[in-house]
Amino acid sequence: MKIKRNDRVEVITGKDKGKQGRVLRVIADKNRVLVEGVMMMKKHVKPNPQANIKGGIAEKEATIHISNVMLLDADGNKTRVGSRLDGDKKVRFARSTGVTIVEKKR
Repeated sequence: MKIKRNDRVEVITGKDKGKQGRVLRVIADKNRVLVEGVMMMKKHVKPNPQANIKGGIAEKEATIHISNVMLLDADGNKTRVGSRLDGDKKVRFARSTGVTIVEKKR
């Protein structure tokens, strides 16, 4: 997968085109990502006093296909992702600028 958790991405197609957000989760076997604040959907929730859940209509993110998002580089520009060997390590780099994409720690 070229896009990983905590990467900043921009939606390039669909109803949320142009929105940017951070990747919360990557589902590799289905080629889908969960992006913060993108593809919001409403879910009706029943109240459950034992679990301390209030009822009503809750909004949460839905997954989006990985082909519909594009990685943002350090300058905030959309870029494709490549990989190359840097010594003995495999690193990702921005195809537009050639700059290595640093892995963010938690």
